[in-house]
Amino acid sequence: MNNTKFPDFSLSRLLLNTFKPKSNERICILIDLPDLSLIKDWAFLENDNFSIQRHAYESFYKSLHESVMDELKLTGGDFFAYKETGGSNLDLPDLAVSPEGSELSLKTDIYPKYDIILCISTYSATAPLTAFAKQFGFRGATLHGVNDIILKSGLAVDYNEVSKDAEKLRQALTCADHFEIDFQVDDKIHSLKIVCDQQEAQKSHGICLANEPDVANLPAGEVYFVPTGGEGEFVMQYADGSLGLQTVENGKIVRSTLIRGEQSTIDNHNKKLASDPVTGELGELGFGTQELPVSGRDIQDEKILGTMHVATGRSDHLGGSLTPDKFAKPINATHDDILFSPSKTPDIKIPEVRMQRNDNTIVVLENYQPAAHLREALTHS
Repeated sequence: MNNTKFPDFSLSRLLLNTFKPKSNERICILIDLPDLSLIKDWAFLENDNFSIQRHAYESFYKSLHESVMDELKLTGGDFFAYKETGGSNLDLPDLAVSPEGSELSLKTDIYPKYDIILCISTYSATAPLTAFAKQFGFRGATLHGVNDIILKSGLAVDYNEVSKDAEKLRQALTCADHFEIDFQVDDKIHSLKIVCDQQEAQKSHGICLANEPDVANLPAGEVYFVPTGGEGEFVMQYADGSLGLQTVENGKIVRSTLIRGEQSTIDNHNKKLASDPVTGELGELGFGTQELPVSGRDIQDEKILGTMHVATGRSDHLGGSLTPDKFAKPINATHDDILFSPSKTPDIKIPEVRMQRNDNTIVVLENYQPAAHLREALTHS
């Protein structure tokens, strides 16, 4: 159990740490809703199913207007909704609606006219918003899945300190030739090799400064790679709890085999792989860098030190080459993190993760704990 003490959530501190905003910069908030009529007159606030969107209103919008905009000399403070995409990092629709019922275009009325955009949503919008930030010049943050635990921990931290620790671990992992990951279910061990070809590791650290159009994924705190290849097998836990053995060839999942659970779940995955093979492409390997409590949301829990995640699908927002146009269907162009942690995947053990770098084999994780190499890196000044 994590016993770290966190300060109270402060939107002012979060914005200062993440953006260091300049006077008169214009800020707005985006949320997603299944039905855009729910934004009119704030109707969604009456529905308990929209706790994330309620946080967008209570913890962000109201705070902006009560004190934060004056304190930081920001302008705007507007609130808009777009129709939820139904998948992680799918391209966003262009229509946005205000609480007054006005219809706007994200590309015409919002992206070019705001300096800072906060997207607080059910489904992650990091990939599409990153592309638009670079096109239109705004800075942003995606905060999908926000809940009380995240507000009181992952969003309450000092991102300057998060960035320092993330950089220490980035240096400890960068330029790896490949990683070998052992997955254990019951008494069987399966191994996956993820090739990185000595690429520079990247970090998600929660800082997105002026004159650097980009989007921070918050809570932040990870080191990640875009794989250039992969071979072997790994165990994946599906949404219904079923476990499937994923066979990886040439950097792609090519088939899934039932370990336990529902055969229909495996069959549906295999049909998707057959009809749209790039959905199985390995798009990310990530390692958490923060001491945080379990929130029940992957957006925070994948940032916990000792966890790791593999992602499939879209990778252009991370510097990869898999863009939405390469999928057979637009609805398949997701980026899906597969988190491995004691809380999320208790039936899947990760006995060891090894990094191969310059002819040296270095253990980096052991049983969901940082190994000596990473612990020592964190002690460096």
